[in-house]
Amino acid sequence: MIALLQRVSQAQVLVDGQSVGAIDAGLLVLLCAERGDSERQSDKMLDKIVKLRIFSDDAGKMNRSVQDIDGCGTTGELLVVSQFTLVADASGGNRPSFTNAARPDEGRRLYDYFVARARLVHCKVQTGQFGADMQVHLVNDGPVTIPLRIASESVID
Repeated sequence: MIALLQRVSQAQVLVDGQSVGAIDAGLLVLLCAERGDSERQSDKMLDKIVKLRIFSDDAGKMNRSVQDIDGCGTTGELLVVSQFTLVADASGGNRPSFTNAARPDEGRRLYDYFVARARLVHCKVQTGQFGADMQVHLVNDGPVTIPLRIASESVID
């Protein structure tokens, strides 16, 4: 499973010109399930994301997690957006290959699982729309952008 985290002061996802998800201070999480991923990778990824200390403390050091910053009550917000292009492999030419992405039905299942689990452990979770043509607007705070990858135990052919 791959995620690209962007620390944001605000972010919003539009589908057909309509807002489907928006947050203030927190993390924009671009998320991609890979072939062979399971709930185990999803759980590990979520645990890493909510505990990753990439928000500044009072001394200006990155020492706080999204659970520690002001946002929705006492924590920051999450905007989770599916993005299969995170698995892009452009090593073989000029057109990227996405063969390492989970099949669409499996990708949706794992995305939905991730979002449901995130809503159990975090106070405000917004989403994009799986499989839609989305426009993502954000104000990257810092800028801080962190790539994460939780490898699957095996790849299914």
